[in-house]
Amino acid sequence: MTTGGGSFWTSGAVPLIEPEFLSSIIGAASDIALVVSAEGTILSVVINSHDDSFGNLAHWEGRPVVDFLTDDSIDKFQNAHNAYLGGGMPRKSIELNHSDNAVWQYPVRYTFHRFGQDDAVLLLGRDLRPIAETQQQLVQAQIALEQGHEAKREFDARYRVVMGSIEDAVVFVSVQTGRVEDANPKAASLLGLKPEALSGATFATLFSDRSGSELTESLMNSTLSDDASPVTVRATRTRQRLQIHPVVFRAAGQRVLMCRLTGDADPAPSPDTAASHAAALFRQTPDAVVFADTRGTVLSVNEAFQDLVGAAHLSDVVGASLADFLTRGQVDLGVLLENVTRSGQVRLYATRVVNDLGARVPVEVSATRLAAGEASAIGLVLRDVSRLEGVRKPEGGNTLPDPGRNVMDLVGSTSLKDIVAETTDVVEKMCIETAVNLTRNNRVAAAEMLGLSRQSLYVKLRKYGLLSKDG
Repeated sequence: MTTGGGSFWTSGAVPLIEPEFLSSIIGAASDIALVVSAEGTILSVVINSHDDSFGNLAHWEGRPVVDFLTDDSIDKFQNAHNAYLGGGMPRKSIELNHSDNAVWQYPVRYTFHRFGQDDAVLLLGRDLRPIAETQQQLVQAQIALEQGHEAKREFDARYRVVMGSIEDAVVFVSVQTGRVEDANPKAASLLGLKPEALSGATFATLFSDRSGSELTESLMNSTLSDDASPVTVRATRTRQRLQIHPVVFRAAGQRVLMCRLTGDADPAPSPDTAASHAAALFRQTPDAVVFADTRGTVLSVNEAFQDLVGAAHLSDVVGASLADFLTRGQVDLGVLLENVTRSGQVRLYATRVVNDLGARVPVEVSATRLAAGEASAIGLVLRDVSRLEGVRKPEGGNTLPDPGRNVMDLVGSTSLKDIVAETTDVVEKMCIETAVNLTRNNRVAAAEMLGLSRQSLYVKLRKYGLLSKDG
């Protein structure tokens, strides 16, 4: 380029530029420019006037550049700066991550430039945040795409497992083309074809008594009718009369018929005799039956249990804790649940049930753990033994238990006060032994069952020599 016959550019050198214009030119040529001394101190910072994302960086001037670099970028800068001071020039730009008071970070690609002032270096930088954001968006899009493919593969796997394992014969037919889009092995067997031969076949050709348009129209009319009556056809290969139960839905902008096929020769499912008998026994037995979860919450009861506790509605019982209906409450429930969990069943546990009127009915409880995967439950049978108490109570001195007969032998040889004291000790010891056995040597539960403090229970256990009892 020439002006007035003179050369404006000489030997590729840039003409002298006034200082007041130089900063604006450098700012326009880069996003951020740093002048760094030989000691690594920032002498000047120039920001592109059209980019305000960097903010005000005037506080950088006069401070070491490494103060504003992340740990992974300090070594990169120092290596490049040392090479520059040694007379070399980094051939490639370097990428440095800036940080300022740990508030923000951003990557910048710098190039080194000499400008002849005491080994100071001019760093012209390009903000890499737009590129980093674009790369992050691409990565997120790739991850979302892979997740979508994985979800589709998982859905296809579930779909294939369901189609292959169900007992019903199912065929998917396109309403537009009338062709079979998919079918399970049960349907192929019912139609006398192999599964691979059934896919893609014209659905109407599989039946001898219907044309294509007539069959499709009949199936669509069946889906629109209120009674949803099936369409009766005869299979071409097996000559078997079949019934088609259609359901129409829309997928990918097209209507599809899901046709469930049933044959006249399909055997009716045989009833589960044991299950029906068990259900009848649950409803009609005079004993109270309760099903509870592993925490003791009532799941279901029969009418006999409602009669036992005087519940007017099933909702008064279901959802409540079984401890609410036992005289010793949580102690009784804890003993039952602990023994059922440990051994799988409790053959006999004597307690009392409290009804809505406050009456206490003696019962004998047997419990069994019902293992059913995550839906494990506990079945309990409660038998009212109030009618048997009179039979089981001793009548006269000849029917007393052994401890009672021993006490009666003392009459005439010992004072009444001593006889009563000895009788009290015998009964107290029997009760403590029973409580310890029922709670499997759980001293806290036994004390609560007997209405004693733990300290009092230990005193009595020591008194009767029961501290070493294993329970």
